Amino acid sequence: MNDAVAVETHGLSVSYDRSPVLADINLSLPANKLITVVGPNGAGKSTLLRVLVGSLAPSAGSVTILGQPAELQRRRSHIAYMPQQEQIDWDFPLSVWDVVLSGRYGRIREEGGWRRFLPPSLAPARHRDAVIRALSQVNLYEHRHKSIDTLSGGQRKRVLLARALAQDAMLLLLDEPLVGVDQGSEALIMNVLREARAEGRTIVMVTHDIASARSESDYAVLINRGVIGEGDPKTMLTDEMLSHTATVNWLSHSRNTRDPAPEPLAETGRIGQG
Repeated sequence: MNDAVAVETHGLSVSYDRSPVLADINLSLPANKLITVVGPNGAGKSTLLRVLVGSLAPSAGSVTILGQPAELQRRRSHIAYMPQQEQIDWDFPLSVWDVVLSGRYGRIREEGGWRRFLPPSLAPARHRDAVIRALSQVNLYEHRHKSIDTLSGGQRKRVLLARALAQDAMLLLLDEPLVGVDQGSEALIMNVLREARAEGRTIVMVTHDIASARSESDYAVLINRGVIGEGDPKTMLTDEMLSHTATVNWLSHSRNTRDPAPEPLAETGRIGQG
């Protein structure tokens, strides 16, 4: 049995303009697993990923990645991040190849010496090979010269996934990778994630697709500004636990506010984004 821990947080808190978004987050996420993070709109799911990847500083607490300080693992390119596509400027004139190759920049910088000053087009063969492998995994190699502004929603998600895969990181952080994709792209993405897990990588995936979380994840985390629960998806992703997660903060403040009750879980088995 593998008892390695991929992500550990202690007392992690995040605030925007003094308004708390995450409070006292204590997590111990197992390595080599596909982990889903579920919660309602505004629960802090995406914020958690941004803290782990280092694009947002916490107001308190600590983060350990694969047994080392998170800052060290980021410098070593051991953490890859797939953002929501809305955070990408898809009108910028880049090719599919260029976007995926950008996932190798950290590895290129690690090499030091004169090679780090080479233009990306002259990157050593091992970096180009990593891009080819990642594009092939997501079935986009034949589209490598296409401009990203010509891609469909599903293809854009696959480009972002390929960029994360090309980094060869042991921890993949994915923010809503299944939103806006067709069934074929969804099936392909999940197959790629299973393969990544089989290779020994850890996947932490924010999702509002409850059906997929129930069927695919090894471990589930319920968040609504704090950790509501974590563990076996069969226990965490019950209708009762999901309803509790969606309403926990509203119930605790309803006597002192006029906020409307949150919407119930949709029949599609999806819970809010954010």
